[in-house]
Amino acid sequence: MADRFSPQAALRGEPSYIWRSGQDRRLHKIREWVDLHGRILDNGCGLGTYLDAFAAYSNQRFGLEVEAGRAVQALPAATGIAQAVGEQLPFASDTFDLIFSNEVIEHVRDDARYAAEMVRVAKPGGQILLFCPNRWYPVEQHGIFWRGQYKFGNIPLVNYLPNSLRTGLAPHVRTYTRRSLFALFHPLPVRFVHHERLFGGYDNIQYRWPRAGRLIKKVLYSAEKTPIAALGLSHLLVLQKQS
Repeated sequence: MADRFSPQAALRGEPSYIWRSGQDRRLHKIREWVDLHGRILDNGCGLGTYLDAFAAYSNQRFGLEVEAGRAVQALPAATGIAQAVGEQLPFASDTFDLIFSNEVIEHVRDDARYAAEMVRVAKPGGQILLFCPNRWYPVEQHGIFWRGQYKFGNIPLVNYLPNSLRTGLAPHVRTYTRRSLFALFHPLPVRFVHHERLFGGYDNIQYRWPRAGRLIKKVLYSAEKTPIAALGLSHLLVLQKQS
């Protein structure tokens, strides 16, 4: 975890280093909504954590990663890894059965172009599944810039500030409302299949305070079926490319 406080941590976020209950829960959600048996692209694969998990379902697992060091570490989990940016995917159109994106779109320079590229390389009828931060989650988990210095950590209420103030504190990462997320894909040839908001894994809390952690999970996961879900950590969006 040597790059946790590096410029890459601020600009790219942190990949999943270990597989914990939060990742397990997301994999369950992924399997609920998409088919993992075809040709998969993990668009911003980090260290290849999800590519490794997808190995139980597909032997055609490709990753894209902008950081060279992370791309190399992901290689054992994949059929192939490309080092490139998500706004210019080095793949032919209509190539993949599934495009997967886990908390990446908020970090790219041009999120509309990133969205369009995912649709371009998906096969007609293919699926796109992405997770990204919800604007109304009470804590900004990507840190902030304060007086020119990057402060890593969980900062409460930043996302509730007006856009101009929030952008000044967190110019390195976006958050999305349902409307702003959908707006990225409305001009594109896709069908909106499913959307929901999810709370996190809270594994660190459960590790330190097991009973409290289990209670928090039980309460928040139940709340995902209520209007309180509007405060969830992440959006889950599933799309299907139209021919």
